[in-house]
Amino acid sequence: MTTSNITKKYIKGRLNNLIFVKFRLATLLLIGGVTLLTIIVVAWLAGIGQVDEFFTQIHYFQENPPLWVQVPTDNSKYLVLPTILLFLIAQGIMKISPTPKNWSRVFVVGILLGLTIRYLSWRSLSTLNLNNPINGIFSLGLLGLEIVTISSSVLGLFLMFKVKNRQPEADYFSQAILDKTFEPSVDILIPTYNEAEFILERTVIGCQALEYNNKKVYLLDDTNRENVKNLAEKLGCEYITRYDNSYAKAGNLNHAITKTNGEFIVVFDADFIPTKNFLTRTLGFFQNEQVALVQTPQTFYNIDPIAKNLGLENILTPEEETFYRQIQPMKDGADGVLCAGTSFLVRRKALESVGGFVTESICEDCFTGVLLSAKGYQSVYLEEKLSAGLAAENISCYATQRLRWARGTFQGFFINSNPLTIPGLSFGQRLAYLETFLSWLTSISYVGFLFMPLTYVFFDTIPIKASAAEYLYFFLPYYLASFNVFSWLNYRSQSLLLSGLNHTILAFPKAITIIQTLLNPFSKRFRVTPKGIKSDRYYFNMNLALPLVIFLVLNSLSLLFNLYNNYINQSWEVSEQIESFNLGLFWSGYNILMIWVALLGLIDVPKQDIYEWFNLRRIVKLKICNQTFWGTTRQISEVGAEIEINQKIPSNLVGKNLPVRFKILEEKICLVGKIIHIDMSGEFPCIKVRFEEVNLSEKRQLIELLFCRPWQWQRREIPGELQSLWLLLRVFLKPRFIFERKPKQKAMEVSQL
Repeated sequence: MTTSNITKKYIKGRLNNLIFVKFRLATLLLIGGVTLLTIIVVAWLAGIGQVDEFFTQIHYFQENPPLWVQVPTDNSKYLVLPTILLFLIAQGIMKISPTPKNWSRVFVVGILLGLTIRYLSWRSLSTLNLNNPINGIFSLGLLGLEIVTISSSVLGLFLMFKVKNRQPEADYFSQAILDKTFEPSVDILIPTYNEAEFILERTVIGCQALEYNNKKVYLLDDTNRENVKNLAEKLGCEYITRYDNSYAKAGNLNHAITKTNGEFIVVFDADFIPTKNFLTRTLGFFQNEQVALVQTPQTFYNIDPIAKNLGLENILTPEEETFYRQIQPMKDGADGVLCAGTSFLVRRKALESVGGFVTESICEDCFTGVLLSAKGYQSVYLEEKLSAGLAAENISCYATQRLRWARGTFQGFFINSNPLTIPGLSFGQRLAYLETFLSWLTSISYVGFLFMPLTYVFFDTIPIKASAAEYLYFFLPYYLASFNVFSWLNYRSQSLLLSGLNHTILAFPKAITIIQTLLNPFSKRFRVTPKGIKSDRYYFNMNLALPLVIFLVLNSLSLLFNLYNNYINQSWEVSEQIESFNLGLFWSGYNILMIWVALLGLIDVPKQDIYEWFNLRRIVKLKICNQTFWGTTRQISEVGAEIEINQKIPSNLVGKNLPVRFKILEEKICLVGKIIHIDMSGEFPCIKVRFEEVNLSEKRQLIELLFCRPWQWQRREIPGELQSLWLLLRVFLKPRFIFERKPKQKAMEVSQL
C-alpha cells in the first residue's frame, strides 16, 4: 500500500469513527451476562422451585465430595508433608538453576500447574457453601473472582513452556550492521504533544548520537509550537506538524509516514532516549524479510513514583519490569509480541500493507502489532535495555497512564483488529493476546478480595467452608509453592507481596475503567501522561485514596468484630464457623496492611528538581581562581555536578558563587560553572557546581554521557518474599512523609541546581 492509500484510509477512518456504532457484541454480552446472573440470584433469593432445587443438588455434592478432594483421615499427622517436600524441591531447583533455564522452568511450571488443578478441584467440589442463598452468592462470587485471577496465571504458565531469548540472534545479525553490509535507510520518529523543550532536546540529541549513518530524525509536533520548531532547527533535525491532532499519537505517526520514505521506521516517545548501540543491536533482525517489528523493553532513568513515595527508591523495581523480563519473552515464544508504543522498529512496507498505525484504539501500538501478525509477519522481542525514558513523576500521572492502557486494551473488543476474532492468527498467538485481557481483569478480582472479608461480619456468611486440615492439605502447598517461585520465574523483577501492593493501589479505578470501557468504549479521548513536573510539597491524592480509605475503615471494623467474637464473646459453637471465622480474621489483617501501605504510596513526596542526577564517578581537573585541583564526581546532571576534591582548598577559596572551570577527563568534556555549595565536613571538601554557558556541543557531550552509553541501563533484582514482607511492615510502621522529610536547607540547595 502506498502512502497515498494510507492517507485515504486515514480520512476514511476519521469518517467511520464519527458514525455511532449501535451494535457492540462485547457490550451486549456483558449486559446479557449480568442480566442473566441477576435473574438467577433473584430467583434463588425468592425460593423459586427449579432454581432452588438446582442449588440444593449442588450443595449435596459439596457435602459429599469425591475422595480425591478429601483430607486423608488415616495419616492426618502428615498433612504438611506435601508442602515441605515441594518447598525443598523448589529450593533445590533454584539453587541449581539461579535463573530459569528451559529444563528448570518447565519442571517448576509443571509442578505449579499440577498444584493449581488440585487446588481448583478442591475449591469447586468441596468448599462452596450453598446452604442458603446469601452464603451461596458470596461463596460462588469468591470462586468466580479466584478463577479470573488463576486463569490469567495458568495461561501465563502455559506460555512459559516456550520462552525465547533473542540475544544470540542479535549478536549474529548485528555483524552485518557493524560491517555495513546491511545499511538500509531509517526514519526516527519522535511524536510530541506539549512535552517540555528540555525533554525533547535530550531525545533528539540521543537519536542523533546513534551509531548509524543512514538515518533521519523527525520531530513530530502535534501542537504546532514555534519554540519546538526553533529547537528542531537548532539541533538540525526535521520538523513535521499538522493542522489538527485527530487520533492523537496514531494520527500524528500516520501523518508523518506520508511525509517520509525510509525503509524502516523507529518510534521513540518524546521522553525516551536511546543508547548509541540501539540500531546496531536491533536493525539486523530485518535481514529476515518476514520480520516486520522489533520491540525492545522500556526502562526509566528516574524513580518510579510508588518506590519514591514509600521511600524504597533503591529497592523496588517499576511494575513494568515484570512485563519486559517475563511476559514479553513468553509472548515472543508464542509469536504474540506486544508492540509497546516506544523504542521499537517497524518495516515501512509491512506497516503500509496494514494501512498504517491503528486509529480505532488509544493503544494504537498494541493493535498495530496484532494487524502485522494477522498479515503473516513476524514480530521480535529483544530483551536488552537500549533506551530509557521518564517514568510517571507522581501518582496522578501514574494513574492516568495505567488507566489509559486499560481503556485502550479493552477497546480491542470493539475494533477490527480484535486479536480474539481477527483472521490470520494462530491459536498460540490468540492465547498470548488473551493473557493480556485477563491480566487487566484481575483488577476486578482484587476489588472483590478487599470486600470479601467484610462478609464474615456484616453479612454473617462463610464464603469458604473448609476445615483447618483441608487448608493445610490443599491450600498451603499451592500458595507456598507460588510464593516460593514467583519472583524466580519473573527473573527477580517482582515479588508476590509487592505485586499484590501494586494491584491494590489502583484496583478500584482500574475496575471502574474496565467496566466503563466495556459499556461505552470510546467515551474518553487520549490523555498524554504529563512529564517534567516539579513540586515543593507533599500531596495526598484523595481522589484515588477515597475508596481505599473506605475499605480500610470497613476492614478494620471487621477485624475488631472478629477479635471480639473470637476471644471475648465466644458465642459460635459450630466448628466450621470458628474455622471460617479465623480465615476472615487473617484476611482482614492482610487487607489492612496492603491498603495502608497503598495509601502511603498515594502521598507524593516533593520533587524540586526537574533534572535527573546520576551517580557517575569520573576524574576531573578543576581550576578555581587560577588554582588547579583534582577531584572525582559523585553526581552529574545536565545542569550541575557534585565533585569530591582530592586535596584541601585554601580558606580564601571557600565560598559560594566562585567561578570554576573543569574538565571530565575520560569524556574530554570542558565545562564552566559556579560553586553554589561547599561541604567541609569530610577530610576533603565536596563542592556543588551549577553549569553556566553550556553550548550545543557541550550539551551533546553531556547528554551522551548521561543517557546514551551502551549497556548502562542494568536490571535490578527485587527482594525475596520474606524481605518484601518486612519492607511492607517497615513502611506501615514508619511512613516516609512523617519520618524521612528532607531538611529544608538541603532541598533548597538542590532546587537551585
